[in-house]
Amino acid sequence: MSYCVNCGVELDASSRECPLCNTPVLNPKELNSQVWQKMAGHNTGEARTPFPEEKGQVETVKRKDFGVLLSTVILASAITCGILNFLVFADSAWSLAVIGACVLLWVLMIPVVIYTKLSAYLALLLDGAAAVIYLYMLTFLTGSSRWFWGLGLPIAVLVTAVTEALTLCIRMLPRSFLTVALYLFTAVGLLCVGLELMIGYYLAEKIALRWSAVVLTVCVILDMALITMLSRRRLRNEVRRRLHF
Repeated sequence: MSYCVNCGVELDASSRECPLCNTPVLNPKELNSQVWQKMAGHNTGEARTPFPEEKGQVETVKRKDFGVLLSTVILASAITCGILNFLVFADSAWSLAVIGACVLLWVLMIPVVIYTKLSAYLALLLDGAAAVIYLYMLTFLTGSSRWFWGLGLPIAVLVTAVTEALTLCIRMLPRSFLTVALYLFTAVGLLCVGLELMIGYYLAEKIALRWSAVVLTVCVILDMALITMLSRRRLRNEVRRRLHF
């Protein structure tokens, strides 16, 4: 049982038009071109459908355009905060923290959306420099630069150096799941030891290992296990088969 889509009157199974309002009766499975021509008032004999025949396509946004947009937003945020700090909220130089964060964010964004051909080593070096600049800007808020020269700058240099070394190992040495894990655990152990030594010397002028010794021990055990798996072909293949890599 069917009904007219226009007036709702009940239709016979063989009806081609509504007996009341003369609306064509359409079978969804059979879109008769002549019926659509009659509805549109065309007698040209060309088949027409109620659906668009041409497929539209939205132009994709280029990565460089996206980078320009993000750069504009970051620059506007930095300038706006600087103006507000200078004209309205002039009690402290709080805008330096925001401006430094904007600089750091923009530098981190360079190899991703602005210049993708940038060397990985140079990108990491720029990230470290941006972090140092951000930490130095914070010294104007704390009123002292002692923590920057004694702790902030050495930690930033250490993290940058360890990251550069890890990237060098991954790119230049044999690379697989096991070798990358070996490089990563080694880097984590060395980084933790360096952090504790720097923090301890800054706070108490004492060089001692406590929590980092535990982390280093775990990393050494994992490194020894990985080296053993890498040196034994059958063991290495079995681990790869079981872990599906």
